[in-house]
Amino acid sequence: MECSSVSLADRIVLVTGASGFIGEHLCARLHNIGAEVHGISRSEQPSTNVLRWWQGNGASLEDMRRILTTVKPDVIFHLASYVSGDRSLKAVLPTLYSNLISTVNLLTLVAEMGCRRVVVAGSLEEPELGELPIACSPYAAAKWSASVYTRMFYQLYQVPVVGAQLFMVYGPAQKDLNKLIPYVTLSLLRGETPKLSSGKRQVDWIYVGDIVDGLMAAAQKVGIEGENFELGSSKLTPVSTVVYHLNQLIDPNIRPLFGALNDRPMEQVRTANIASAIARLGWHPQTSLEEGLAKTVNWYASQLGK
Repeated sequence: MECSSVSLADRIVLVTGASGFIGEHLCARLHNIGAEVHGISRSEQPSTNVLRWWQGNGASLEDMRRILTTVKPDVIFHLASYVSGDRSLKAVLPTLYSNLISTVNLLTLVAEMGCRRVVVAGSLEEPELGELPIACSPYAAAKWSASVYTRMFYQLYQVPVVGAQLFMVYGPAQKDLNKLIPYVTLSLLRGETPKLSSGKRQVDWIYVGDIVDGLMAAAQKVGIEGENFELGSSKLTPVSTVVYHLNQLIDPNIRPLFGALNDRPMEQVRTANIASAIARLGWHPQTSLEEGLAKTVNWYASQLGK
């Protein structure tokens, strides 16, 4: 049964990871509905009419205590993350500190100070509940561990947390240009041949605007503390099909080079189960893959002046 909602207008909202791809889209939406938006960044950033910036490192308990004590947020979106599919040893410590320690620090402080709602972003890379938790990467291990701590903080300390497990998010202004969609889009717009792996991996792609809708619902719905929602399209589409659509939108004469790169080991193939999000949040994806890719291509083309 769908739950009732409270407005975030005039609420004090803190967003970790506010300078990231999803964070920027979320902060713009929050500003548009009249929330007082605060963001945290490791580097100093000038505040704008959209949000007030605070400099701090989520892995530092002292930094986070200083910020939360000053801001006194009603709602927190915890999006900050070191996002990398890197399987190498060098990825272990950055993902540990950015994805796990930062989450534990934040939840510890909220348990002490209180707030109305914390929305914690998870990942499709995490092992599923009930599985033997063998993570496919340091990133997946840290995100899965953060989810375990999140559930513990709700059960033991009644922290009003809601989990939002995000599937493969794409859309305009994605900052990591090594990600598939921005990489292929920009390559094709520049007349270059994208070099890719086999393209066989099946992925649940979800447009960033739909993700923002889901995060907003997770913050606004009443009585859903302790619950976790999967936010995806609930459909699998292979990488090769996404590349084909981009190819047709930009330049069908360029032939992407599949097989030029090795497939990464232990890639997750999962479809979002959105039944709970539909029933409890009243959320479902609005943007088809074709529509989302067209919006994305148009944005990158405008950035290149095309």
